[in-house]
Amino acid sequence: MKRLYLPSHEWVLADQAPHAVGISDHAQHALGDIVFVVLPAVGDPVTQGERFGDVESVKAVSELISPLSGKVVAVNEALLSAPETLNQDPLGTWIIQVEGTVNEASLIDEATYLAMDKD
Repeated sequence: MKRLYLPSHEWVLADQAPHAVGISDHAQHALGDIVFVVLPAVGDPVTQGERFGDVESVKAVSELISPLSGKVVAVNEALLSAPETLNQDPLGTWIIQVEGTVNEASLIDEATYLAMDKD
C-alpha cells in the first residue's frame, strides 16, 4: 500500500482504485475521542485541498480535507454509528473511497510525513 498524506493529516491509498481516504494516527491523537462525523454522499465531487466533511471530537470540530480530486464512490457509513473506530484504527479505517487521480507530487510520502514535526 502506498499511503500519501496532506499536511492537514489526511491520507490516501495512492496505489489502489478506488482510492481510500482516512486520517492519520497523529490526527486522531490530536483530536481526542471522536464522537461524530459528517460525511459526503456517494456521487459527490471532491477537490484536492478542499473540505469534504468534518470530524467532531470532545475537543473540537475539524474539517476533513481531500487529498485528491474525483467522485465519492463509497462512504464508510459504519462511522456514523461508531465514529470512535477512527481512534481505534485510524490507518485501517477509511472514511470515503474516491474514483479520481492522485497528484502524488502535491502529497507527502509516508516516511517524510512520519518524520515531520507535527506540533
